[in-house]
Amino acid sequence: MAGTTVIIASSWARALVQISPYTFAAIGIALSIGVSVLGAAWGIYITGSSLIGAAIKAPRITSKNLISVIFCEAVAIYGVIVAIILQTKLESVPSSQIYAPESLRAGYAIFASGIIVGFANLVCGICVGVIGSSCALSDAQNSSLFVKILVIEIFGSALGLFGVIVGIIMSAQATWPAKVA
Repeated sequence: MAGTTVIIASSWARALVQISPYTFAAIGIALSIGVSVLGAAWGIYITGSSLIGAAIKAPRITSKNLISVIFCEAVAIYGVIVAIILQTKLESVPSSQIYAPESLRAGYAIFASGIIVGFANLVCGICVGVIGSSCALSDAQNSSLFVKILVIEIFGSALGLFGVIVGIIMSAQATWPAKVA
């Protein structure tokens, strides 16, 4: 066997190419909604605990500071909307074209879109939660600070919208091979 070389195909690139693009797309859709809901829950937890604690000193803050909880819930809604958009991008492909470059590209695009939206909304939920917490605590001390901090919270919630926009742009790259008639 002189002069022959044996190539062992055990690399990450080969493993990733052997995974179905539908699997990548499904994982991307799941990450979009799952991590977004995690970010919303984390933000609600941070805001809610501070809101309940500060309401002991000043019960008047409870109703108007619920806007912070609503901003956190919007983060989960962003993930649901993008998951629905990504789900509509899935198309059936003949089994002979599942591993075609265009199929792989579509699966990776949906996967990347889901990761971008999920983690942008995770960070957005934490950001809105921390700002909502400080809004509740400062409102309990000085009611004139509520609107000022609420404006900052609106800018924090824009992070989630940026992730949604980038995710939609990324998902536009998901085109599956045309079916042979």
